Amino acid sequence: MKVNDQGRRRLSLLAGSAVAVTLALLAGCAKAPPPPPPPPPPVVVIPPMPTPPMGAPLQMTIPTKTEDGTRHTVNYGISTSQSVWNFRSAYNVAALNCVEVEFTPILEGYKRFLKVYDKSLDKASKEIDRSFQSQHKGRAAIVARESYQTQVYNFFSLPPVDSGFCKAAMEVSTELQTVQPDQFENWSYTGLAKLEAPFKAFFDAYDQYRADLAAWQSRYGSNGLITVRPTAEQTLAQPVPAQPQVSLPQAQ
Repeated sequence: MKVNDQGRRRLSLLAGSAVAVTLALLAGCAKAPPPPPPPPPPVVVIPPMPTPPMGAPLQMTIPTKTEDGTRHTVNYGISTSQSVWNFRSAYNVAALNCVEVEFTPILEGYKRFLKVYDKSLDKASKEIDRSFQSQHKGRAAIVARESYQTQVYNFFSLPPVDSGFCKAAMEVSTELQTVQPDQFENWSYTGLAKLEAPFKAFFDAYDQYRADLAAWQSRYGSNGLITVRPTAEQTLAQPVPAQPQVSLPQAQ
């Protein structure tokens, strides 16, 4: 059978349509590419856990503050005679402990101090004895004074404060050169405050360490497990897989 030109064109169109339909069906059967994996959770930079100042222990007892911010140390609310004697005790600790070459003037200053102010020191010691004897009987008065004196020596022997304490003792040694014997009792409060200042600064720093540690534990987890959470953008963009946890060292 002969096919004219019009018939051939019709067959060609039908064949093209069939090919198009076939390609469309094949395209419909092809699998869509998988979606890209969700972005990873954001990197959380965890700052180091706060540590005590000046190499101090992780846990220690420090003098508390009153409502007005005054630190309750062994030198709080003491009499003039006790101020004289506590200054002597602190200066004695400095003379014994500040042994580096640059602190040599402290020992020489302490020796001079004992000679120049011997009358004030003797008077203060007797008044302190009478004070303890008025509160305790017999041997108990001696024990009470020695116990308090031990607290004073221990206070000024706190290792983390050694450097600052020795520098303060150097300054006091120089200032004492200008203090007349009849001025010393009143000046003893000033001298004692200068020797005590490095310790109060340390106690303030230790309080700040405790506050910083509490804030760190509150934010990053006191149990040592930190949840790494995605950002809001990541949450809206993709489903987020299970949240990883990071283990942190604990304070001892």
